[in-house]
Amino acid sequence: MPVDVVAVREALAGQGVTVLVKVDAERMAERRKPWTFVASGAPLREDVLVRTDAVSMEQCLAACLPRLRELGFSIPE
Repeated sequence: MPVDVVAVREALAGQGVTVLVKVDAERMAERRKPWTFVASGAPLREDVLVRTDAVSMEQCLAACLPRLRELGFSIPE
């Protein structure tokens, strides 16, 4: 079952994490990784930024959600 991106963003925001999800048309046209996922904010140390660029939103989530769980955040499956 696909991950509910809205539920993930709301869960993280409820824990004080700022989440940015972006798709870049220029990178898409150039066939580069157009999707970006970034999680930052007060609950993360200043030097911790969970970020990735990928070819799909699913790949962004596959890369970032395990790391956020390791850091102790509760995220829906």
